[in-house]
Amino acid sequence: MGAVMAALSLEARRRLSRPNREKVDSDLELSIVRHQPEGLDQLQVQTKFTKKELQSLYRGFKNECPSGLVDEETFKTIYSQFFPQGDATTYAHFLFNAFDMDRNGSIRFEDFVIGLSVLLRGSVTEKLNWAFNLYDINKDGYITKEEMLAIMKSIYDMMGRYTYPSVRDEAPSEHVDKFFQKMDRNRDGVVTIEEFIETCQKDENIMNSMQLFENVL
Repeated sequence: MGAVMAALSLEARRRLSRPNREKVDSDLELSIVRHQPEGLDQLQVQTKFTKKELQSLYRGFKNECPSGLVDEETFKTIYSQFFPQGDATTYAHFLFNAFDMDRNGSIRFEDFVIGLSVLLRGSVTEKLNWAFNLYDINKDGYITKEEMLAIMKSIYDMMGRYTYPSVRDEAPSEHVDKFFQKMDRNRDGVVTIEEFIETCQKDENIMNSMQLFENVL
């Protein structure tokens, strides 16, 4: 989960630290994009960003994706730039699915900025709900050990092999075995969102990793 917030907060800080070089209309320049995002006022209500921050984020989004929509291949290309020494393809696939809230194969600006608001400025519970959605690959409301292992392996592919000392191949499986056992409190072979949130809130390492990214903008 820390890898998600690290990459997204890095890009958000880069976008939001740029000077306001151009005025962006409150309708987000709807006339020049194929997909028409919601107005700024509505997005301000739905997120914890200011109007100026939303304008800056939209400029960056529009520069990368002039159509107003991001497909999965474009998302993978953009995301992989943050981890050039690793293979971020699989993790970016899972991350894309977490952002693609209406499951139509593309990410709208609204999807992106609402998710980013949760990751960067959401409450602990909001962040954990978002993380649960990431791990729940098939979106059936439960996390299986296989789903958790798939996410963990994708993170190690992206980052783990380039850490020092190097990460052993068995490390992802060992990590998941230990953590899943801790989460699956009733030993039914799946983790519910209640089990996930309760376990994470009691894990000091997870809480510290999330707090690092509060108020970074």
